[in-house]
Amino acid sequence: MRLVLGAFTMGLILALLSLGMLISFRMIRFTDISVDGTITLGSSVTAVCLASGMDPWPAVLLATAAGCAAGAVTGILHTRFHIQELLSGILVMTALYSINLRIMGRSNIPLLDVPKVADGAEGLVAILAGAGGKIDLLGWPVPIADVAAFVSSLLICVASALLLRYFLLTHLGTALRAAGNNPQMARAQGFNHQAAVVFGLALANGLVALAGSLLAQYQGFSDVQMGIGMMVWGLASIIIGEALVRHNGIGLMICGTILGTILFRLLIAIALRWGLNPNDLKLVTAVFVFLALIAPALGGRIKARLRQGDSHAGS
Repeated sequence: MRLVLGAFTMGLILALLSLGMLISFRMIRFTDISVDGTITLGSSVTAVCLASGMDPWPAVLLATAAGCAAGAVTGILHTRFHIQELLSGILVMTALYSINLRIMGRSNIPLLDVPKVADGAEGLVAILAGAGGKIDLLGWPVPIADVAAFVSSLLICVASALLLRYFLLTHLGTALRAAGNNPQMARAQGFNHQAAVVFGLALANGLVALAGSLLAQYQGFSDVQMGIGMMVWGLASIIIGEALVRHNGIGLMICGTILGTILFRLLIAIALRWGLNPNDLKLVTAVFVFLALIAPALGGRIKARLRQGDSHAGS
């Protein structure tokens, strides 16, 4: 049960990363690969703030603001200086590696004895658990800290998803999505497409940095290498979510992205439990992404051949 609860907690945290990539990859159609640096930026800012004695919520907000700034820089490089999308993300991601090292002062900062956002939920769970120090979930004793981390991650993820859905259904959010689908039409309607790209990337990377902030608190450390491969993780979660919901509605897309992230994390947790070498984790992630990418086309070919076989048999 503790393994499952931890997988759900990690999935909810990384769902914020996937939601951010949903905005950049699906809403504004921008291939933003600065995610690997932005999630580390959120964790490094949070780690320094918490280590210096700052309260966790202001630290989370400051990390989110730093992510928004990084995303805006990526957008400005593309829109103002006419640098290609991939190169803009590469420049920001490369610069963020040194910036994150500058912020932390070293490659790793432990966060074992500092206040965290889950402390408030831990107090409430402790009241329910009583004096035992553990709470019973489906017959399995689970530490209070694990349940509190799950509850706080769930609340933050749900609140972020609801706010994102509300924003995307407003006039500004609708214009943002329209600018991503058809930039020429958006410009013809008087909407500033370049401003939409900058704002969309700022919002997306703000969510990514929020995920990094919560991830550092949950894992108990911030490391300059923790963002490597996160873009692939988010992309796989989006693809799995799209396969789950198979609809283009905003609410369903957001729910599918969250569910896809949780499912992907569960698959990884099960693979690790079955003896997967942690050194092979990135390789397995890449294989999952490959399978998720080719599955829709492969399924379509199989259905087409089955239909052709039925038509030949009928004739």
